[in-house]
Amino acid sequence: MKSRALKGVAIAIVAIVAALACIAAIALVMLQGRTDALRDDYSRMLTDAKYSAPVQVKGVEAITQDVSCGYAVIEMFSAWNGGSITEKSLYDEYGKVVTSTGQSFCDEMNKQFPGFATTMRKYLTDSELLAAVYASLAEGVPVPIEWAAKQGDEWTLHYSLATGLDIPGNKVTVANPYGYVEEISLDEFLSRTRFDAYENMPLFLKLGFAFGIFEKNTVFIPERTA
Repeated sequence: MKSRALKGVAIAIVAIVAALACIAAIALVMLQGRTDALRDDYSRMLTDAKYSAPVQVKGVEAITQDVSCGYAVIEMFSAWNGGSITEKSLYDEYGKVVTSTGQSFCDEMNKQFPGFATTMRKYLTDSELLAAVYASLAEGVPVPIEWAAKQGDEWTLHYSLATGLDIPGNKVTVANPYGYVEEISLDEFLSRTRFDAYENMPLFLKLGFAFGIFEKNTVFIPERTA
């Protein structure tokens, strides 16, 4: 009787594992389709008069993060905005990091900067993402982004602050809280916001994207409210 019960439990466990593996596989296939849909032809923007002028927000200083990239981006945004929020003040306030997901980062931007209404825009096509960044920078406001960035030789999921965009000149400027400013091509920028650039991404991170914990082609647009 006992052996039959154990056998039944084992069969149930195998069935559950198989079902979970099937769900994960389906989710990953759907994620790939969703990622493929992000890649549209943004080449028309290169000759569109609307985007002919380069846009650049001055006064943003790249810092080297001590606590987290999310807190560091908030510190950089605060300094640009004439504020005094720091990684330390945020950590002292919460005793932990509260910006580990895109939505929680967006919520914190809205809490810390009541003079701006920050909207999280996710899974934009390449053209939509460039247009959103351009529009914000044209209004003189830097744009927090989610993307892939290297820390040493390892890829990471990372927040940074886009500060410049020259579409005809094929250049994006990003203040990276790993402590430096990047000037990269549009293709590289988009490859990293789509996370295509993240080589050999661990399965648990892929599943995080597949089940909506993380997002691709995502920016946080702060619009002045006054």
